Amino acid sequence: MVDQRHELGLRKAAVLNAVVEEYVRSGEPVGSETIADSSGLGVSSATIRNEMAALEELGFLTHPHTSAGRIPTDLGYRHYVDTQPHGARLRDAHRRAIAGYFAEAITDIEEVLKGSVQLLSRLTQYAGLAVPPGAAEEPLVRLELIDMGPTVMILAIGQHGRVDKRVIDRPDDVDADLLRSLEDRLQPLRGLTYVEAQARLLKLAAEASTADHDLLLHVAETLRTATQGEGAAHVVVGGVSNLTDETQTWRHQTLRRLFETLEREQEMLQVLQDVAADHEDVWVTIGAEHPTTGEWEASIVTAPFKAGEATVGTIGVVGPTRMDYLSAMASVRAVAKRLSEIAIEHEA
Repeated sequence: MVDQRHELGLRKAAVLNAVVEEYVRSGEPVGSETIADSSGLGVSSATIRNEMAALEELGFLTHPHTSAGRIPTDLGYRHYVDTQPHGARLRDAHRRAIAGYFAEAITDIEEVLKGSVQLLSRLTQYAGLAVPPGAAEEPLVRLELIDMGPTVMILAIGQHGRVDKRVIDRPDDVDADLLRSLEDRLQPLRGLTYVEAQARLLKLAAEASTADHDLLLHVAETLRTATQGEGAAHVVVGGVSNLTDETQTWRHQTLRRLFETLEREQEMLQVLQDVAADHEDVWVTIGAEHPTTGEWEASIVTAPFKAGEATVGTIGVVGPTRMDYLSAMASVRAVAKRLSEIAIEHEA
């Protein structure tokens, strides 16, 4: 982003930053005397009042009709976010919480993400969001038939840690030897994507004996459901109840629209795909910068997690535009880094 501090002037930028930080802290419109007393700018409240009036004319601040104080606009928050040093310091308590969670994290990336969004929600007090790796183009690293006596477990594991399993009744004419033989026939499918392996399984089933045919179709169905329906691209959400604590910030109607979208998974997925597209690091979308977040009067902080150069998923938080952006960005960046490490471990 273009550094706007020079365009705005150093003092106006300092006043704007002070207003943003005070409003995020207090939730109350900010007056010039408050900034004069707390910011350490070394100028009078009258000077600050003039700067705040100029910032309002420029569109960085606004003020509620019932108050003499001012609050940031979406443009004001954007200026604040873009002019902060990159790599804001992660709070020590947050660092310990993230390290503790990932030290105990299990290997199924879907379960790790469920825990990660809850972790981010606790750290930021906003709602956590994640988009898991898509199965369709993910290579398989394991495809197994596990003998469980009267049942058989079909287990598929993707390269980035995705785990899909299905338990079926064991056909009467399938003994242990046949099960091992059939599993051997599945090994050449490793390295194929879920979609490619499914197509290969359907071809194998068409050429197989009756007993093999049914089991191969069950394996193909396991891969199909991983890429469609409940297993298709989706959003993991956690800590939505935190948003109800923000009723002073949001109008009830606005909050209701946000909750409705969170319940409509594909709509939420589209929003995340829009705001996270083509960004290599933490990205902040503020209010009306996207039509949907504009309706919510909300901001979304997202970051990709990667396996090498390939982006495999997205992690982030959604909260009011009166957000502690630096803390949210530092937390999201740290969790995304840990998720990338897990994705790389699965590729190894």
